[in-house]
Amino acid sequence: MGTARTPRDRWVEEGLRVLATGGVDAVRVEALAKRLGVTKGGFYGYFDDRGALLDAMLDTWERESTDEVLDRIEREGGDPKQKIHRAGVLTFSSDRLLPIDLAVRDWARRDEAVADRLRRVDNRRMDLLREMIGTFCDDPDEVEARSMLAFCVAIGAHFLAADHGDRSRDQVLGRAADLLLNR
Repeated sequence: MGTARTPRDRWVEEGLRVLATGGVDAVRVEALAKRLGVTKGGFYGYFDDRGALLDAMLDTWERESTDEVLDRIEREGGDPKQKIHRAGVLTFSSDRLLPIDLAVRDWARRDEAVADRLRRVDNRRMDLLREMIGTFCDDPDEVEARSMLAFCVAIGAHFLAADHGDRSRDQVLGRAADLLLNR
């Protein structure tokens, strides 16, 4: 009886975990095989090379952070402001998607193809914001500005190290969302 091969998805998942914690340079076939407790030979049954694995990882990230998020917010319904909030929570509060998203952003600074992919993902996210904010704001310039500010807050809050006086970070972010969403 032959030994079972490590499923393709396990290579991709482990690659995403390593990307999230160590960046793209840490995603190496030999290191992944060691983490999975297998030899690297099985890797080549699924991927031609490391680049093919990296592409599969980006495909998974893109699908999970756009298609699956958009599907879920449509399925769960709610008003536009609830949908914006849910999309933000699913994408930028998740222990899974947030670290991967931040790692992809760092990677995109050095890789034009990854930057193109990130632009496509961010454009889909901005399209959702424009559509939802457009339901309660008539001025196209204001819709664009609010959409950009909302997206910048969602991403930038993870990099800001400032204190907020006697307010918590969550209180300030909540108030920012209230201002952006006319709540």
